[in-house]
Amino acid sequence: MPAHRRAYSGTPALTLTDLFTTEDEFERPLADRMRPATLSEFYGQRHLLANGKPLRRAIEQGRAHSMVFWGPPGTGKTTLARMIAATTESHFIALSAAMAGVKDIRAAVATADQHRQMRNRSTVLFLDEVHRFNKSQQDTFLPFVENGTLTFIGATTENPSFELNNALLSRARVYVLKTLGTDDLTDIIKRALHDKEQGLGGRFTITAASIDLIATAADGDARRSLNLLELAADLAEDGDITDLIVKEVVTGGRRRFDKRGEYFYDQISALHKSIRGTDPDAALYWLMCMLDGGCDPLYIARRLIRVASEDIGNADPRGLQMTLNAWEAQERLGSPEGELAIAHAVVYLACAPKSNAVYVAAKSALEDAQKHGSLEVPLHLRNAPTRLMKELGYGEEYRYAHDEEAAHAAGVKYFPDDMAAVKYYHPVPRGLEIRIREKLEEIEQRNQKKQTRQKP
Repeated sequence: MPAHRRAYSGTPALTLTDLFTTEDEFERPLADRMRPATLSEFYGQRHLLANGKPLRRAIEQGRAHSMVFWGPPGTGKTTLARMIAATTESHFIALSAAMAGVKDIRAAVATADQHRQMRNRSTVLFLDEVHRFNKSQQDTFLPFVENGTLTFIGATTENPSFELNNALLSRARVYVLKTLGTDDLTDIIKRALHDKEQGLGGRFTITAASIDLIATAADGDARRSLNLLELAADLAEDGDITDLIVKEVVTGGRRRFDKRGEYFYDQISALHKSIRGTDPDAALYWLMCMLDGGCDPLYIARRLIRVASEDIGNADPRGLQMTLNAWEAQERLGSPEGELAIAHAVVYLACAPKSNAVYVAAKSALEDAQKHGSLEVPLHLRNAPTRLMKELGYGEEYRYAHDEEAAHAAGVKYFPDDMAAVKYYHPVPRGLEIRIREKLEEIEQRNQKKQTRQKP
């Protein structure tokens, strides 16, 4: 049995009550035993819990209101819900949307109604992972929030704007919880090491470097930091948590990355905008964050193709070829060789001249296509593979550009007859688009001269 567990055992005779309370209490995970009970024990979330902040005032004054806590794992969502229930002296019911259903919600409502009628006591219903409930399930408890039967507190790692009903959002205030800083995690670890009632009671030695390593590996997650500490303590001999033990415990850990979650899209956005902002260093950082977190390199390569066309475009057409080459390298070679090719492409795109002219032009052209509907193709632009089509005038008066000066048929109209010509593409004065701009201006001058000569 681990050293920190042995310290709590050895009682000569245990009663039946002891078997189900005392011993179970010591077998609870360290992260659960160290859950803060008061605001003074709570670390992080200063933007919500600093003196004078609305949430802190609500907790201190014992005033509960329906709310949704949105933030990464291990940032204190469940702890805050329990704290609110305790300060308001409310009955606390905790459910997980991953396992609960409408039946469980109805049972919770019935319990809450009993506490209200028989004991004049309010109830806080805490629903973890509330985003897992569908619309009808979320609607189930809305009437009981409205009539005061219970106070609803939801917790989610997903963006409530996308995952929760507007009806629920209108009745609950959303609080955004942030990832804990390394200093907060270090303080949490030290408190657990020295806490004699629920923690490790000062029975273990550990270096400051190992504490910092655990805090870094926890990646902003308080629960994870305590789980890593407990695992290291389990492996320690004679109460010495060595640097080697800590390195073994934290090896193989992944950074926070959820391919379906908010953080996923935040990092993808950061990579894209760093490239657009011509910051190769920041772009490389976000790329490596995603790769370190387990993101599929092929997904990143696909997104880079979009970046190459949207933000570099014809200012440097080689950017698109570079990303295609990186994609192919990843498919053929895998990691880590392919990932280096992707990094190569990221740096190239970030340093390349920028132009969104093609992107803007394509959007504008799409809007016109949707607005005008199916306009007829002018006869001179139609193909005429059959005699009937030729008799109907398909392809007549078409001028083959290669037969004319500079391979350009000046004055020919290529838009539908019922639509005026529109200029969508405006090359920027950067990179290759400087030359493209000059070429298009030259063609425009030829067209104008041709039209002037054709006027009576």
